[in-house]
Amino acid sequence: MAEENQEQQNAVNNIQPEVKPEEQNKEVPTMTSFIKQQIPQIKQMEETEKHNKELSSIKFWLILLCVVFTCSMLSGVYLIINPINTANTFVKEETTEQQTKNFFKNSNPKEGAAVVNIRGEIAESSDNSAFSSKQNASTIARRIRELADKKEVKALLLDINSPGGTVAAVQDIYNALNYFRAQKKPVVALMRDVAASGGFYIAMAADKIVAQPGTMTGSIGVIMQTTNAQELLKKIGVDFNAVKSGQNKDIGAIYKELTEEQKLLLQEMIDETYQQFFEAVRKGRPNMDVNILRIYADGRIFTGARAQTLGFIDGLGGEEKAKEYLSTLTGITDIKILNQKNRFMEDFFFSFSNLAESSLALKQITKPQTPALAYMLNL
Repeated sequence: MAEENQEQQNAVNNIQPEVKPEEQNKEVPTMTSFIKQQIPQIKQMEETEKHNKELSSIKFWLILLCVVFTCSMLSGVYLIINPINTANTFVKEETTEQQTKNFFKNSNPKEGAAVVNIRGEIAESSDNSAFSSKQNASTIARRIRELADKKEVKALLLDINSPGGTVAAVQDIYNALNYFRAQKKPVVALMRDVAASGGFYIAMAADKIVAQPGTMTGSIGVIMQTTNAQELLKKIGVDFNAVKSGQNKDIGAIYKELTEEQKLLLQEMIDETYQQFFEAVRKGRPNMDVNILRIYADGRIFTGARAQTLGFIDGLGGEEKAKEYLSTLTGITDIKILNQKNRFMEDFFFSFSNLAESSLALKQITKPQTPALAYMLNL
């Protein structure tokens, strides 16, 4: 009996599970195949890590540049607010150049003369950029009127370096100067390199005018320029059509030539605004012979020395001469400058205006402006 049980147990142990043929063909994964499957993932991880390092490097340099720029900007602002002048520390005797700098150095006196700079073309600019080469006339006029209403401002030094500008813009500043004088406060005009046409016009509102012997001034007159591109437009196949309410509505358009009637209309405007210029000069120079004024009011330019001989200006010189007139007119000995804090930023931005001249010229070609009357020196 024991032998039979042993034989049955051995039979059970010898039974093998049935294996399907397709399972026999399956290969067991090896270590090599596993590594091959992981290689793409490893490469992707390496690329991600490299990319993250590059981003970190870029962020570092950007932050560093921002820090350097901020430090430089803060340093510049500090120097503007508190200009450093160490010359007087080491040099006891001042040179003429140092005296000129000290004349314009702000000493914060209780009362004295204010300074307004007129630089470049005078116009009501549509370009609000800090790099614009035009000064907004309304801003200058508003500033002059504000200074006129301040009790501590006893006089005004008008520092001019301008070839002129549009008629209305020039007259806006001229009227503001008359308002300043109406408050019983004198104005002295200081002409720099150029104070011609509109620059000359606004100087006529001053009580006294100073210029250098070589200053370019004069150019009493008015000009309006139009462009006739009719033939050019025909060559490139461009045709303009205008629907207008009257025959003169498109006067001065670039796609047509002026008619004789339109030329007469424009000439009337020129003559009228010229007469306004002439009267401003006659009023500003009451002791000048009118006949001489008519001779030289034909648009010609002349030097500061010639202008003094003819009676258009009062004296030759620079800041010190202007200061003498200010002291005489106000009765304040050694008059001080009130508002001449360091104007570095204004001059800094203005110096960049020439960088935009080419783009401005391109704009004028591609987008012609409306013809405007101008008291402008054209060279």
